[in-house]
This record gives sequence, structure tokens and C-alpha cells, in this order.
Amino acid sequence: MAGLTGALVALPQGVAFATIAGMPPEYGLYAGMIPAVIAALFGSSWHLVSGPTTAASIVLFSVLSPHAEPGSAQYVSLALTLTFMVGMIQIGMGLAKLGTLVNFISHSVVTGFTAGAAILIATNQVKHFTGLAIPRGTSFSDTWSLAFTHVSDIHAWVFAVGMATLLIGIAVKRWLPKWPYMIVAMLGGSVLAAVFVAWKGAQLATVGALPAVLPPLSTPAFDGESIRAVASGVVAVTLLALTEAVSIARALAARSGQHVDGNQEFVGQGLSNLFGSFFSGYVATGSFNRSGVNYAAGAKTPIAAMLAGIFLLVLVLFVAPWAQYLPNAAMAGILFLVAWGLIDFDEIIHVLKTSRAESAILLTTFGSTLFLALEEAIIIGVLLSLSLYLSRTSKPQVRVRAPDPNSPKHKFTDAENALECPQLRFVRIDGSLFFGATSHIRESLAEQDQAHPEQKHVAIVAHGINFIDLAGAHYLAEEAQRRREMGGGLYFIRVKDTAQEQMAESGALKIIGGANLFDSKTEAIEEIYRHLDRETCRTCKARIFRECGATRAEQVLPLAVEPAHA
Repeated sequence: MAGLTGALVALPQGVAFATIAGMPPEYGLYAGMIPAVIAALFGSSWHLVSGPTTAASIVLFSVLSPHAEPGSAQYVSLALTLTFMVGMIQIGMGLAKLGTLVNFISHSVVTGFTAGAAILIATNQVKHFTGLAIPRGTSFSDTWSLAFTHVSDIHAWVFAVGMATLLIGIAVKRWLPKWPYMIVAMLGGSVLAAVFVAWKGAQLATVGALPAVLPPLSTPAFDGESIRAVASGVVAVTLLALTEAVSIARALAARSGQHVDGNQEFVGQGLSNLFGSFFSGYVATGSFNRSGVNYAAGAKTPIAAMLAGIFLLVLVLFVAPWAQYLPNAAMAGILFLVAWGLIDFDEIIHVLKTSRAESAILLTTFGSTLFLALEEAIIIGVLLSLSLYLSRTSKPQVRVRAPDPNSPKHKFTDAENALECPQLRFVRIDGSLFFGATSHIRESLAEQDQAHPEQKHVAIVAHGINFIDLAGAHYLAEEAQRRREMGGGLYFIRVKDTAQEQMAESGALKIIGGANLFDSKTEAIEEIYRHLDRETCRTCKARIFRECGATRAEQVLPLAVEPAHA
């Protein structure tokens, strides 16, 4: 039942998405057949259903339309070549265990791109919705400018069919949510068009009859000219397709309690596109609509997604001829519905309210989608995401800490709220010490030294440090040596085993000294106190450690450095 439901949903969507992609309508159906079966067989998700999607279709159109007439044999050949190349890259990334790469693409990028793509979908359908003669390739701004300045030229019957289809779809989706609103809207628009043709003799362009055949075998073009034509968009299409598929798979896995293997999903998606390019399918990826329907219909295993592809194949044999009665205006109304549903208004408002950085990424990606090539918009969004990630990780928190005098157990708090020892500073570092972060940590400690030059001893609370690379380890060794030469020391409290091993492997631990690593603050204070200047201690009024109350004279001991094996 889940498979049959998925096939019924895919039927109108396939035609709609192929229209968006500039492909003949039947290719949208072909893309939901064999690719869906292959992705279910070789992927890791129980519920993900692959096939054509809105985002992948509009990016395909953006990449290929400058090189060939949409719908032409050359255009289809380039689409098959692009699909083959995308599949090969996806398989390679999966085998190379690069499944985690999609984690670096911010959700704001996807949200902004999807919203921009939705507006472009509606923009591309304005000519079919209004009957205006808008030339192919007209820009976003020029299309809407022509529409508003030529309102008097709008074809009344075409506009009426498109608007009726749109309103029927909205009404069914709102008041009859269990009904297939796309199919009902298509039927309603087609009936109204038939009435206009019979009653008024209106001339309305239709999609045309689809071939009632199984997906024909096809061969991608491998000549140099075809490969060069699609090469510019391969990376963008691959990133978008993988991000879409893995994000949907993980979202459904969170509901079902399943674990999704990103690398295996890469392989499954790659094989689906590889096979699809030889069975007349263009770029396929995970479909949120069909996957969500699949899950809601009670699917438990990938067999449901496989059956959806098989049932779609059978349905096409019976339904395809009826497409000759489907007006282009009705299809435009359906695509307006699709476009509106793609814009996640709640998420956009949430991002704009909560994060300036994420808002900048979202708005930049959105604007780039409208006014630049879509593949460029994706790359810009990804680069912005990576820049934000690197900016955050390269500036780990470096906070000065001190015992809280108001706490019975003297728990540590931010130093600005408590007294500090004039000779010993506690610094908590939250973040990894890698080559990109060492400069920030160096500058932070230098600022603290400038503010309190008498604090020559520094104890780093290190349980927030997960990773130390070679550059980070070398910096810590240099800092330890520098403080030792100025009469102080560098100490570490609660260092994680992995970080300690990385310090030892780099040779930094030999310079820092194994005796300067402590398991607790209490142990560290007891040892470090022995190396503080007693004259300063006698005149100190802070008295924040238990040891500060000692009355017996203590010998100031030189700081020992132990070998790494100690």
C-alpha cells in the first residue's frame, strides 16, 4: 500500500518536475522508476524514496539551458551525461568515506537556496500561466517586469485555467488533506479547459500525449564537447543532490529510530543515477514529498520504495495517453503550488530572528539564486557555510576562571565575578587546538599577560580540548618553555587521553613535563602552590586557596620537568 501510494504521488510530480528541468514530460516519470529501485536496493535508509526533485530539476535547467534548447534531443543527451557524471562522483565519494562532507553545508544554505529556487520555478511558469509570449532565457527581474507591464495582453482563458487549478489545489490541500491534491487540481484544470474549448472554441496548449512504454535504453554522450558543457555544474548538482538525500534520510531516521550510513547512502544515490542515465532518467535524489508519504503510509523496509518505482512503471502504461488533455496552464498552476510549498517561512523567520551570521548566509544564498547561475549560488552558499564554521572553530573560548567565594565548595566561575590569585591564573579552553586556532589562543593569553603581568604561572583547564594537532602541540611547548624562562610555568588540568597522546606523539610533552599534568584542580593547586613566590603570598589579601592559610614557612622549590614516560 505504501508503494502504491508513492506511485500515485509520483505520477503528477514526475511530469511537473520534468517541465521544470526542461525535459520532455515522460523523462520525469522515467527518473522515478529505475533510480528509485536501485537507490532502495543499495542505500541504507528504510524510507528514502529517490527520483526527480524540484531543486535538482531547476539546477539541471540552469546548467544545461545555455548549451541546448530545452526539450531537444541534444538537451536530453546532455542531461544524461550530467546524470552519469553525478553518479560516478557520488559513488567515488561514498567509497572514499566522504559522507560527512554534507554536514558542513549549513541548513541556512539549503533554506535560502530552496526559497530562491521556488521563486524561479514560479517565474519560469509565468508565460504558461498568463499566455504571454516571454522569450526563453529572460531573467527573473525582466520576466516579472514584462508580466506587470503587459497585463492587458494576458490570455483570459489561459489565466482562468491556471488560476482555477491553483485554487482547487489550495482548497483540496487545506480542507481535504487526505486527497491527492495535485491529481485533483490537474483534473479540475483539465475539465475547465475542455469546457472552454467546447463552449468558446478557446485554443489552449497542452502537455501532449506521453509515450506509454517502458523506460527506453539510453546512452550518455561522452564526447569532449558534451563533457565540457556540463562540467561546470557537476559539483553543484552533486552537492545539492547528496545534501537533499542525506538530510531527508536522517530526518526520517530520527523519527523511526534508524541509523543512516551516510557513505552507503552516497553509494546508493550514485548507483541510482548511474543506472538512471542508461534508462532515460535524469538526476535523481531523495524526494521529501515521496519519502514523507512513504513513511506516513506505513513503510517499514526499502521494499516499499522499490514497489513505488515498479508501480509507477505500470501506471504510466495506462495513464500516459491522457496527458494530451492536460493544459500547460494547469501544469503552471500545479507548479505555482509546488513553489509555494517549498518556501519554509517559519524557518526563515526563525533564522532571521536568532542569528545574524546564519541570516547573512541565508539571504546571500537566496539573492545569489535569483540573480546568479544556480550552480554558482550553491557554491557561494557552501563557501559561506565553511567560512562560518572555520571562523567559529578557529576562535575557541579562552576564559579566565577563579574560585567562587560564595560557593561552599569554592567552585570555579568566571574571574570577573571573583578574586584571582596574583601569581596563578586559571584559563579554560573550550575547542580544539589546531593550526587555525593557535593564533587566537596566543593572542588571548598575551592580552591576559598584558593585563596581569605578575601572573607568570598559568593552569589550563583542558577537559574542553578534544583535539591537538602538530601546530597546536608546538605552540603549547613554546608557551611552556617561555613561562619557565620567565620564572613561571604552564600546567594542564584534566587533559583527555586522546589530547595527551597527541601531545606525546608530537614531542611537546617532553618540554611541558609529565609532572605538570594533573587530574583535578585540587591536585594542581597543591603542587603549583609550592612554586609560588612566598614574599608575594605573605602580602596577598586574596587568600582564595586553602593553602593560602598555611602558617609554616615553605621552601620555594624549582619546577621539575619529567620525561614523557613519567
